Amino acid sequence: MLKKTLFLLILLGCITDVPVLAQSNVDKSSQLLVQGTPTPITGVKLDSTPEGLSITLETPSRSANLQPLIFSQEDILIIDILDAVLTLAEGKEFKAENPSAEIQQITVSQLDDTSIRITVKGKTGIPSAQVVPSTQNLVLSLTPGEAPTAEEEIEVVATQARQEGYLVPRTAIGTGTDTEIMDTPFSVRVIPQRVIREQQAIRVEEVLRNVSGVNFGGTTGGRDVVFSIRGFGSQINSAPVLRDGYRVYGNFQPIPELANLEQIEVLKGPSSILFGQIEPGGIINLVSKKPLSEPFREIELQLGNQGLIRPRFDISGPLNPQGNLLYRLNGLYKHEWSFRDFDRSIERYSYAPVIAWKINDRTDVEFSAEYIKDTGPADFGLSQLGDGVAPVPRERVINNPQDTIDTDYFSIGYSFEHRFNSNWKLRNSFRYLSYNYDYSVVALPFIVDGPNITRFFADQDGQQRSYSLYTNAVGKFATGPVKHELLIGVDLNRSEDGIQTVFGDPSTINIFNPDYDQDPIPDRSTLPIFGDTTNTSERLGFYLQDQISLLSNLILVAGFRYDTISTKINNIQTDFTEGGETLQNDDAFIPRVGLLYRPIPALSVFANYSQSFNPSSETTVTGETLEPERGEGFEVGIKTELFEQRLLATVTYFNITKENVGVTDPNNPLFSAAIGEQKSEGVELDLVGEILPGWNIIASYAYIDAKVTEDPDPSLIDNRLFGVPYNSASLWMTYEIQSGTLQGLGFGAGLNYVGDRFGDLANSYTVGDYLIGNAAIFYNRNRYRFALNFKNIADVYYINAANAGDTGIEPGQPFTVIGSFSLQF
Repeated sequence: MLKKTLFLLILLGCITDVPVLAQSNVDKSSQLLVQGTPTPITGVKLDSTPEGLSITLETPSRSANLQPLIFSQEDILIIDILDAVLTLAEGKEFKAENPSAEIQQITVSQLDDTSIRITVKGKTGIPSAQVVPSTQNLVLSLTPGEAPTAEEEIEVVATQARQEGYLVPRTAIGTGTDTEIMDTPFSVRVIPQRVIREQQAIRVEEVLRNVSGVNFGGTTGGRDVVFSIRGFGSQINSAPVLRDGYRVYGNFQPIPELANLEQIEVLKGPSSILFGQIEPGGIINLVSKKPLSEPFREIELQLGNQGLIRPRFDISGPLNPQGNLLYRLNGLYKHEWSFRDFDRSIERYSYAPVIAWKINDRTDVEFSAEYIKDTGPADFGLSQLGDGVAPVPRERVINNPQDTIDTDYFSIGYSFEHRFNSNWKLRNSFRYLSYNYDYSVVALPFIVDGPNITRFFADQDGQQRSYSLYTNAVGKFATGPVKHELLIGVDLNRSEDGIQTVFGDPSTINIFNPDYDQDPIPDRSTLPIFGDTTNTSERLGFYLQDQISLLSNLILVAGFRYDTISTKINNIQTDFTEGGETLQNDDAFIPRVGLLYRPIPALSVFANYSQSFNPSSETTVTGETLEPERGEGFEVGIKTELFEQRLLATVTYFNITKENVGVTDPNNPLFSAAIGEQKSEGVELDLVGEILPGWNIIASYAYIDAKVTEDPDPSLIDNRLFGVPYNSASLWMTYEIQSGTLQGLGFGAGLNYVGDRFGDLANSYTVGDYLIGNAAIFYNRNRYRFALNFKNIADVYYINAANAGDTGIEPGQPFTVIGSFSLQF
């Protein structure tokens, strides 16, 4: 039967010119079909080679010349050998799991009475095989499949854009190279577009609720977005938000647009080796949608009970007949009313064009841009009262209902890649960013005295410009049986920030009975300048990392980074501040090491140690800037794949310490001293994937003990870090009917829990815990989709973020309904 099948395959290959099959001519196929007595295979041996791996089928002396038929099926290399029979001492089948860093599994088995089959499954692609001349045995040289090239990645994205799952098995965010998460000795979490869509998330903080250890820190009145990871991050130093793996420096992090994203990634722990100056808790990476190799057009309209109107479009495809010039364009308009008592609505415009050019088989370049325009209320939240949050309706406004902020964000850049061969490639990227914000003359809450809040009429204009250039090389090579993947790079950045603030006379309101009209709003031109500051920073960093496969299932990642940073702060003299210029130069050497052991394909055990640093702009009594904050952390954890690799679970213990924390100088309260220390340790659990066909889950739990361990103020020692709960958890599950009349109908439900938190470092007041429920019903059919999502079903009054002070306490969204319809054509 096999011989007949092979004959038909060879004939079909000759007719259709299928590359693999057409390599076998009729004469060779005839030889395969007329072999005589089956040749016994007495042993199977695997050996490491510079190219990858060799398979030796051992035969008795003077045996017949075995001739393999080599082809691939889906993602598996198949080698069929006729007129051969296995006579192995260990049984009727040979199997090797993870025989090398690039090969996941090799099996040799008896296919029928006179034929055997070899199957080879790679980790990065389909391996290739060649016959090595041998006087006796059959020797096959295996070369691992390469990770997809830029063009192949585009094609994969084209498929994922339509039928992506919850589990993303590979990412580059942990190591800087495309690596399977099960082979990454660091804590990594990926939230794909499908989760964002099925939860109908509008804001990035909604998505990050799915990740353990990530807490939202507010928006600073709508100016930027603030997060903490594993307890570290604040308005001054938020956990950084990257774009496509690259750090864009500056004092502000513009509020991202989800419609332009393919997925969101989170890397936990100190990560300065790849990303420079950061908080030690980790980083957040936003991955942009890429151009597709096939025509793709999608429109969607979302409507909500808060007056939400959110139409968007997503179009992509080739720009020329050759298909080597591709484009993608995402556009969005959003209008909604805040649930808070403001007089104006929220509006957003967003556009994100991308062009990808495959210059030749080895060289690709991509050009991308993004523009976001926001106008909305300047919301400074609620205030503290006693040892808790003031007991007022969540709609209450403590500044003025007409207060407004306008923001304008633009970025443009390119990404270039050249592959010298299958082992070495060079990457170069550039990104320019411009961000402007302008508060209208707002009543800024400043002093809280019980129910009375003193506000100052104020306005602030801010500008940020950032220029970033990144270059790195990735190379694969072997030293004997040890495989290496070397990453070496350099990055250069210049950022320019400017802030001008004007202040007017104070105004007082009572939070229980506010009178917003008691004082007229002054004209900005009449207000004196309080502060006018420019901050210019230049950064140069070098890094080197080696990803070493010591054994087929033992991986070591080790590397270091050296950074030098020059900062100039220029204060223009005003009626309130002295003018002057401050210069600061810092450098740092940062190591990182991680080790992962994978005893079986479904289980990985890992540990790592890493460091971070973050320069400070605070000054001492002598006028010198503080030493940079430094972080170090270690973690150990387990990753396991369940349900035939459809579900990934990760359990991690971490311990992070941040030193040189800027605190108030006990002898000179108007200045700072770098003598503080903070520590965070805890346990995290993350679960994501598919339990059964159609049944998806994403869940998380974190226990975090984050506290002050050293401070000149003894009353602060052992205080918890603000905004960080001991316990937090999330759960989201969906089920979609897979067949029958109701195929495509799906349901979703989930919970989010956040424990109580302190609102400031003095632990003077508590923000209560909360549990909210969410649900969804949706219908997918052919090219259209209907969905209805219910958020905060029980209409729980909860606090979403507390920003370290006695104001800026942001209440969470009330009960919300969002309906949507999308169409692909």
